[in-house]
Amino acid sequence: MKNHCLAKSINDAGWYQFRKWLEHFGKKFGRVTVGVNPAYTSQNCSECGEVVKKSLSTRTHVCGCGCELDRDHNAAINILNRALGTVGHTGTWVIDPNASGESASIVLGSDQVQ
Repeated sequence: MKNHCLAKSINDAGWYQFRKWLEHFGKKFGRVTVGVNPAYTSQNCSECGEVVKKSLSTRTHVCGCGCELDRDHNAAINILNRALGTVGHTGTWVIDPNASGESASIVLGSDQVQ
């Protein structure tokens, strides 16, 4: 797409809608949903926490500690660990840029935007 800002806004809106659906069905089926920042989840080792830089074309996470996983599997473990790190916290805040690029604070599980 020529207009990078517009493409980013469209992509952000898609992820926002996906997250809203997850929260909706989580409530419907009595499940807790937790939003976490996905930054660096495929580059941080899920075993030792070491940062292992890789290009997008590199599909395998290989760390010096001996951990070898598909990069998406490694990222999924890191996302799960981040979510589990919020257990016992109520009203967890997520700072997330909205479609215009401005930061918007939301309380997970509510429809309120601050």
